[in-house]
Amino acid sequence: MAEIWIKEATRLGDGSIGGAMDTPSAPPRVVWHTTESGTGNASFDAVGKYLITVASEPHILYDPTTDRLAQYGPLSQSARALKNDGSLRTNRTGKACIQIEVLGKAATPFTKTWKPGPNFRALMRAIRSWGVPDVWPAGELATSYGDNASRSRTVWTTKGGHYGHSNIPGNDHWDPGAIDRQAIFKAAPVQPAPTTPTKPPTTPTKPKPVVDLSNLIAAARRDPGAKQGATTHAADVKIVEAALRAEGLLAALYAGDGSWGTTTIKAYAALQRRYGYTGSAADGIPGLASLTRLGKARNFTVKS
Repeated sequence: MAEIWIKEATRLGDGSIGGAMDTPSAPPRVVWHTTESGTGNASFDAVGKYLITVASEPHILYDPTTDRLAQYGPLSQSARALKNDGSLRTNRTGKACIQIEVLGKAATPFTKTWKPGPNFRALMRAIRSWGVPDVWPAGELATSYGDNASRSRTVWTTKGGHYGHSNIPGNDHWDPGAIDRQAIFKAAPVQPAPTTPTKPPTTPTKPKPVVDLSNLIAAARRDPGAKQGATTHAADVKIVEAALRAEGLLAALYAGDGSWGTTTIKAYAALQRRYGYTGSAADGIPGLASLTRLGKARNFTVKS
């Protein structure tokens, strides 16, 4: 969301310096000026008041030696720091036309001695929030008053980005001088967007094996009387034998053979007694309640 007021900046004046933009569909832009004054707090206070007195308020006043930042008016409206180019109201060109007065002189480019800090980064954050790209569409800045810097009206009205006062059609100033244009961006690197932590891949949950109670009952009734090692329903029986072994009730020698023989009968009867069953209820033949309880403990489900 575009910033209208920079929270880190102090306020100067009454907040009313301009009006609506003439061409809000045109790209947003920034214009850099210099105040042709000294730097430091005394100059900041004096220039801050003077710009109000002469009704030439920019949006922003910035001291590159102290990182002091102040704002005169909302970034969503025009400022008063530029001359018109005939009928073209240069202050009102674009979605935003952010005017920045930097304490210093064009003859001494401020990027050679400046000390940009958190307030400068806040200023650049606000500029970028309007979608102003980190480019200088008009190219080189003026190096002296007589320097023929580009003041193309076509570039100004159609290209978004950063401009010097020396690039604006209808204006004859040469500020901000030959500042290091790329230093403006390097002093406030674009912060990468926060990323959503990547969740570690999840291992698919292995489905629980299913034991058919009717198969187990059939095996418990048939296998003991059949030929040694008979396996009526080996797949179901092996699951329960493994569970009985885990419960410490069936030796490894018999667990996994798939036969519900006399040894497995005794092991399951022992389990039933452990669960509180007695008499004929502890006969080694699985019932729904006991088998379901064993399944919950040993990770299988019961089909009844």
